[in-house]
Amino acid sequence: MNTFPWSAFGLSLIWAGTMALAVMLVTFAVAVRKGVHRIVDVAWGIGFTAVALTAFAVSTGHGDPVRRLLATVLTAAWGLRLAVHIARRGRGHGEDPRYEAMLAKAPGSRNAYALRMVYLLQGALVWLVSLPVQAAQYVPGRPSFLAWAGVALWAVGAGFEAVGDAQLARFKADPAHRGRIMDRGLWAWTRHPNYFGDFCVWWGLFLLVCDCPAAAAVSAVSPLVMSLLLIRGSGKRLLERHMADRPGYAEYRARTSGFFPRPPKRGTGRGRR
Repeated sequence: MNTFPWSAFGLSLIWAGTMALAVMLVTFAVAVRKGVHRIVDVAWGIGFTAVALTAFAVSTGHGDPVRRLLATVLTAAWGLRLAVHIARRGRGHGEDPRYEAMLAKAPGSRNAYALRMVYLLQGALVWLVSLPVQAAQYVPGRPSFLAWAGVALWAVGAGFEAVGDAQLARFKADPAHRGRIMDRGLWAWTRHPNYFGDFCVWWGLFLLVCDCPAAAAVSAVSPLVMSLLLIRGSGKRLLERHMADRPGYAEYRARTSGFFPRPPKRGTGRGRR
């Protein structure tokens, strides 16, 4: 196997970082004009898509064509689906309570604080988490069984996330379910099918570069950081803190896995949100 092209990859990192920053700055400008910062969540998926396309464009002449295309298409498919879903979910709503609470404590300008603590931070995370997608553009040699296993894991994750989001949207759209805890379908097997899906997606994309030890070493931080965000950071832990006092949530929590899917425990009743 040929040597990993560090100099070309380093230049790609600069281009990818520039693109992630550009997406977040444009989103910030739109958010300030609209007076709603929740649209940064839409930019999360768009940012990954933009980084993947940029890395693909600047890496022409390097890496294996099949691996390069897989990394780009899988990332763009995941990112664009997520962006569209979040945009639809937030249509017609005001500020996200998470951002409202954060910005209420802002010292000085709310917008300047949001730029520092939300947009620039998310731009940096997009660049960091997307390292496997960037590195995959430069890995020589045809994808091995390990890389195809990564594609399969990505498919499991994307399916979990899309199905879980669709199930929750249908549940909430029914007025008869107002106040109820969503505990059906995938939500009966894990309290966070969308977060578990993200977990599988990014570990799957990481496996795409594991044919090359150098690329794997530089990219390993990506799925680790994403896992921490999903389980200990702004994902699962923050949402469950928000839901903790809802009627019926304690019972739901007692019978349903917190992250990795498993059959629900028997013997506890269904609650109401």
